[in-house]
Amino acid sequence: MRYRNAVFIVTYAKQENKIHYLILKRKLHWKGWEFPKGGIDSSETKQHAVKREIKEETGLKISEIKKFNVSGKYRYDRIYPDRKGIAGQKFSLYAVRVRKEKIKIDRIEHSGFSWMSFEQAMKKLKWDNQKKCLKIVNKWLKNI
Repeated sequence: MRYRNAVFIVTYAKQENKIHYLILKRKLHWKGWEFPKGGIDSSETKQHAVKREIKEETGLKISEIKKFNVSGKYRYDRIYPDRKGIAGQKFSLYAVRVRKEKIKIDRIEHSGFSWMSFEQAMKKLKWDNQKKCLKIVNKWLKNI
């Protein structure tokens, strides 16, 4: 069993000196809240995967991409039929700045979305690795 290469993408917008994080409501494979993420296709770079996943999952245009020297991995809680031979994902962390515009979510993977403050997002996110990544990005945003 192998781990799929993936990107975690903490997506944010700044308005009136406030940071808003985009959190998606997952419905495929498990239920709960997450930020955009996805596998890296064999023919693409991590940066290209970030751009593609944001477009597929939100329809938004990216105005800025920041790569963090942060990675991790996690095991799936079960084997998924569409991911045969894959035990989990290895991820690299990115943050993207977008404008708060009309969201066009991928209805196969997600049932909704919400713009949230850091505190709201921390309460909604399901997985510890996502909470850790959000803390890293939030700390960086407060220091720039």
